[in-house]
Amino acid sequence: MADSGQNYRTHRRFFPLFHFFVTPILLLNVIVRAIKLYRVPSNLDIWELVIAITLVGLALAARVMALAVQDRLICLEMRLRLRETLPADLQARIPELTRDHLCALRFAGDAELPALIRKVLAGELKSRDEIKKSVTQWQGDYLRA
Repeated sequence: MADSGQNYRTHRRFFPLFHFFVTPILLLNVIVRAIKLYRVPSNLDIWELVIAITLVGLALAARVMALAVQDRLICLEMRLRLRETLPADLQARIPELTRDHLCALRFAGDAELPALIRKVLAGELKSRDEIKKSVTQWQGDYLRA
């Protein structure tokens, strides 16, 4: 695949609405409610702080759930891709690859997948970061949540 313009340093994605608007506003709301409770304590202020903390939890839970679904989809996509591109000896070992392995390997070009997978299965590359840093033919992933 042609150079995607994306690489290890630039592959992380920020969702501006979530990362730069919703999260800061919700966190600021918790701080404001905590200050108000500290200055003039009341049962209503306790409740408002609980609701503010709950809203932060709700936003984070929604993000974590979206990322979990995304990881499951990436795993499915990668297993299908690996069945098409790997030699027979490695196809039998696809189930040994973990979610972290598959999510990191998605950035590798088809030509370098077999060598990277051999290193992963041999224990030479363990973490997502180690695998991503080893990718030389980076394939961008622009459809992330």
